[in-house]
Amino acid sequence: MARNTEAVCRQCRRIGEKLFLKGDRCYSPKCGVERRRRPPGDQGTRRPRRPTDWALQLREKQKARFTYGVLERQFKKYFADARESQGVTGDVLLQLLERRLDNVVYRLSFVDSRPQARQIVNHGHFNVNGRKVSIPSFRVRPGDVITWRRVTDDTTPGFVEALTDGLPKRPVPSWLKLEPAALTGEVLSMPEPSEIDTGIDVRLIVEFYSR
Repeated sequence: MARNTEAVCRQCRRIGEKLFLKGDRCYSPKCGVERRRRPPGDQGTRRPRRPTDWALQLREKQKARFTYGVLERQFKKYFADARESQGVTGDVLLQLLERRLDNVVYRLSFVDSRPQARQIVNHGHFNVNGRKVSIPSFRVRPGDVITWRRVTDDTTPGFVEALTDGLPKRPVPSWLKLEPAALTGEVLSMPEPSEIDTGIDVRLIVEFYSR
């Protein structure tokens, strides 16, 4: 399965802001954006130029890709699906990305970051409606119930307990319902664009693909 192996701190530095891809580290002085304000690469002594409209659109598209851990080809497919669906294209695009299983696991506060959620889902640690799902891009629907799958043969003792200690660690959006005692989550409704706190300007993404 194809995946982006670039250091996530470089992705944040390239965008110029924190995307919170490394959990607690992003809130500490070890954060790559805090330690190195300049984008990666040899910048030399050149004076930074004002970005063009295309550069701003590209950066916003890359910001969305990096935030949700999606490759370029996957992202184009999401945009094509959003454009063919009813509703505002940009809002539908965010809804499709939010409905990814790895993002839902992150939103339910089961893990510290989306990359961690992608890895754990890929290892088969979650059930959806009682069935094992190991595809991070699996698209949840209202009514779906997400539960931890107890894997006793290859799971380190206390693995689940260590990750879920102190739930919820973050505010859970209203379109999801978390049951901390049972370690389960339920999709109540479709995510509303106003609830998505990634700071992504979807208007620029639509403009990028409309060139």
